[in-house]
Amino acid sequence: MIVEEHWWNGDATKRGRRDVYIRTDGQRWEVQAQIGGEHGRSEVLECSSQSSASILAGAWRGGNPAWRELRR
Repeated sequence: MIVEEHWWNGDATKRGRRDVYIRTDGQRWEVQAQIGGEHGRSEVLECSSQSSASILAGAWRGGNPAWRELRR
């Protein structure tokens, strides 16, 4: 899977960091929500399309303006 989009909430602490990723292999789409940085907990949900992945990623970010998109 290739990361198409990645956001983080701007909190660099292990307890506070949140990341949301949209990933694809060219046919399947999934969204990963991660809590606690690289070694924290995460949940991955498959989506039927890029647009549904974008909607889910937006919902997990909750519209908070502190979220920042990280460019590859």
